Amino acid sequence: MRRQRLTVACCAAYTVTARNVSLLIDTDVFCVLAAGQLLDDTVGLLGSDLSECARLPALSHMLRKGKLRKKYGDRISDQLIPIADSIPVIDQPDALWLDRLTLVQNIDPGEAQLFALAAEKQLSVITGDKRALRALKGVPSFADALAGRIVVLEAILIALCARLGTTVVSARVQPLVTHDSMIRVSFSPSNPDPEDALLSYYQNLVTELNPLVLWHP
Repeated sequence: MRRQRLTVACCAAYTVTARNVSLLIDTDVFCVLAAGQLLDDTVGLLGSDLSECARLPALSHMLRKGKLRKKYGDRISDQLIPIADSIPVIDQPDALWLDRLTLVQNIDPGEAQLFALAAEKQLSVITGDKRALRALKGVPSFADALAGRIVVLEAILIALCARLGTTVVSARVQPLVTHDSMIRVSFSPSNPDPEDALLSYYQNLVTELNPLVLWHP
């Protein structure tokens, strides 16, 4: 049943051929980066542009009527909808990879699609779902297939601070401090060194998620 839901969800929207895509974007990370006006900068530092990215089919709907609209509110959600609509929907991953994830606890159908397609096509994937990554590290073959291709939010923010400056990044993420505890702690007014806090978060993830090899900023 779960596999069927994945297929239906993916076929319900326009899909792109995988050869046009180099970067997959998880729903929650999309919202954080787009709301912070950091999405284009992130995609650029990873060597892509939005036309070479892909996202999950449900993103636009969730911003219009789903849980993302409840989480971020009408103003931010309305700003994100046209950006989401401009990004192609992911292609359907091969069953060889997808079947390995469909029964894994803590990996939801959307994350399963992203990880399976990334492994199959050797794509990078931006994700903020730590629970799914903790589950993924124990699934055979995925650590090797995704080595260096898993891009976590902490690594992105470290790289963006180096490229844009901590002051710029801090100003842009302020609308998100009530929605993300890592951002709230790292960019707290009482924290004199956001980059040091981000690096601490990132290094903890590197250790915790071994044998998965994360993208290094």
